Amino acid sequence: MNPFEPPSQTETAAVDHAIASRRSVRAFLPRPVSREAVEAILQVASRAPSGTNLQPWQVHVLTGRAKERLSARLLAIHHDPVELERHQPEYDYYPREWVAPYLERRRKVGWDLYGLLGIGKADRLAMHDQHGRNYQFFDAPVGLIFSIDRRMGQGSWLDYGMFLQNLMVAARARGLHTCPQAAFTRFHRVIAEELAFEPLQMLVCGMALGYADPSAPENALETERAAVSDFARFLQD
Repeated sequence: MNPFEPPSQTETAAVDHAIASRRSVRAFLPRPVSREAVEAILQVASRAPSGTNLQPWQVHVLTGRAKERLSARLLAIHHDPVELERHQPEYDYYPREWVAPYLERRRKVGWDLYGLLGIGKADRLAMHDQHGRNYQFFDAPVGLIFSIDRRMGQGSWLDYGMFLQNLMVAARARGLHTCPQAAFTRFHRVIAEELAFEPLQMLVCGMALGYADPSAPENALETERAAVSDFARFLQD
């Protein structure tokens, strides 16, 4: 493979399709994903750039009983209001104060999803139950938990995002889907204990991996993207 050779139109189309067809899938088929497939995806993802080649990512791959045990612990807390209040994220994923246009985008994706599921705006219990499906990895056969050495700087977190994107695109190239999940951050202490993290490891996020259930109404959700003219400036002399 010559990295300096221009790609063919077929290669360009394949990459574009893998990126553009990626979406957050929230219902998966029970069809298993082989360890070999997961390892191949992670190997490709590891080509992500990182400052001075630090490669700050650590991945915990959960299947079978290991995944079920973690899900059971987290769901038990999620459905216990008193216990739930004792758990808060270790870092801010979302802003502490919502402003436009981010607040409107957040609300829209939420109501679009609940609309597909038939959940009304006042049905807090149904919303709570739907959120709880995160902790089952939306029934995906593979659950991924990502951690980082807490001594790393902000740049390594940026690098981590490129690794995660590589992973999701590599999965799409193999006919698989994913759902990156910040919901796990609330339970960082439980996850660190359950997965026997090294003392300096810090939870980044989770991700579901598997084959999408095309019949699930929530998988019809297709989020909007702003036009290039909304976020890009082209400068010239």
